[in-house]
Amino acid sequence: MKTFSINSVCGKARAGTLQTAHGAIETPFFMPVATKGSVKYLSNEEVLSAGTDCLISNAFILHLKPGLEVIGKHKGLHNFMHWQKGIFTDSGGFQVLSREFCLRLSEQGVLFRNPFDGKKMLFTPEKAIEIQSRLGSDVAMCLDDVPLAGSDLKRLTDSAERTFAWAKRCIASHKNKKQLLFGISQGGIEKKLRIKSTEQIVSLDFDGIALGGLCIGESKEKMQETIKSAFQKIPFEKPRYLMGVGSAREIIESVSMGIDIFDSCFPTRVARHGLAFAFEKNLNIDSSKFRIDLKPLEKKCNCFVCRDYSRSYLHHLYRTKEENAMKLLSYHNLFFIQGLMKKIRTAIKENSFKKEKFLKEFGK
Repeated sequence: MKTFSINSVCGKARAGTLQTAHGAIETPFFMPVATKGSVKYLSNEEVLSAGTDCLISNAFILHLKPGLEVIGKHKGLHNFMHWQKGIFTDSGGFQVLSREFCLRLSEQGVLFRNPFDGKKMLFTPEKAIEIQSRLGSDVAMCLDDVPLAGSDLKRLTDSAERTFAWAKRCIASHKNKKQLLFGISQGGIEKKLRIKSTEQIVSLDFDGIALGGLCIGESKEKMQETIKSAFQKIPFEKPRYLMGVGSAREIIESVSMGIDIFDSCFPTRVARHGLAFAFEKNLNIDSSKFRIDLKPLEKKCNCFVCRDYSRSYLHHLYRTKEENAMKLLSYHNLFFIQGLMKKIRTAIKENSFKKEKFLKEFGK
């Protein structure tokens, strides 16, 4: 069965459909991060009402707590979370970046420290695939070796080679026919290395190709150059996933280059720090200028936060450290981003997507 189809093209931007075991998802789409099975401060019902069709959770964390036995009793992650739309699971490769988790890398796998009990554990590509298969996510991600931004050429080369070796083991051990498997290219922002890594990952014929190890500290210009370099080797018909990108400007620019899938905790993380997305200029709700501002967060936004609450009220909640401030701002930001994705999809279908126009409206 064909799992991905491109229905419309406008320039290099594409609108398509990704078929999963839990339904079709229109691309390009954005996934909020539900690391432990939940988007911070939001219920799954709220996440759904904000326009979300797919989430990404962390297989490594979930297999530690609550554990595969608990999720198995619910007959999979979808039932456990009470979420019957799409779910991607990250293998745990991103945790390689954390000194709290990662103790040592080897060809065999990653020696992790369990953050809950402190015990050491070896996490292999085969283990990553087994866990994701038992979770029953719609899309599993290969275990990859993610280098820090600014790593030297040797570290980047080792990372890319290790990621390719692990990818071959992942694809060999993946037997779940209901689950798609995406490979991940590495190489940092080194053009030749990124091209080689992408070419190697593409050669394994995954269901989709992700670009990993970006948006972790490099300049936006370098990230865009890297995306363009990698696209030389990704077949047109494969879905393209840019991991870790969640700002309006970066999404618009990446869509214009042909990216189909995004994920990030950015919209909800900045909300917890008082930043609300808006068209003319993003708002720092902590600012004292909002103390008696009776206007909504964003007059053009139709989310319930903008319909029902004033900037003054949200400022008060944030200043007094009420948790509802985090909840309401998180909902608004997610609604804003999902609204952007819907407008992008419509514009591509109507052959009217223009990067400059979207950046002028959304990309503050």
